[in-house]
Amino acid sequence: MEAFELLSFGDAGWGDEIASGVLVTVALSLLTLPIGLFVGLLVALAKQSSEKTLRVSADIYTTIFRGLPELLTIFIVYFGLQIAVRNTALMLGFKTGFEINSFVAGMIALALVFSSYASEVFTSAFKAIPKGQYEGAHALGLSRSRTMYKIIFPQLIKISLPGLGNLWMILLKDTALISAIGLADIMRQTRIAAGVTKEAFMFYGIACLLFLVLALLSSIVFSRIEAATKRSEAYGEVEK
Repeated sequence: MEAFELLSFGDAGWGDEIASGVLVTVALSLLTLPIGLFVGLLVALAKQSSEKTLRVSADIYTTIFRGLPELLTIFIVYFGLQIAVRNTALMLGFKTGFEINSFVAGMIALALVFSSYASEVFTSAFKAIPKGQYEGAHALGLSRSRTMYKIIFPQLIKISLPGLGNLWMILLKDTALISAIGLADIMRQTRIAAGVTKEAFMFYGIACLLFLVLALLSSIVFSRIEAATKRSEAYGEVEK
């Protein structure tokens, strides 16, 4: 009965705090994903460029953010960006600097890390697409942008899906690190509850279950996306 009381909603329990933590974790992950995918794709395209400066810059980017520990990246972004924004605001004549909250800082930091790994997934996918498809599209008179949009990107997404699914799982788990800069996510809310109630095993166990549930739901979603991709491919072959 005591456990049910501790997990109840309202002033008597921690149910509402933990529920809000789940929403924060999911929101952070979902908002970080498109940013990380977009930046990762740009970095992968830079690695395919004939311009040496772009290729070197992309390699440096991925080396830095794949090499740094995620927690260190979070601290650098949170504190470093805070200082940079404050100093820029003061230089522009504002009397007080602007503050970057932990959610925004966490989203930027996780997007940097996610995009560096996603770029490698996209780069491998680019290499898996035969060069003859580029040549065939050129022979048909398609522009480079139309070739990428109509022919390359659909295949790129299909090839990249398994790797991106794994990166999503990692991103979901890495959100727990943002609690180190004060974000009220699952990890922080359960840690506070464990500290106040002295029921560490129970609340950390709940955190484990919540992350496992999110991982399970994510696996189901990605499995269905992959199945839908295969069905559309099979349908396209039948029509041909």
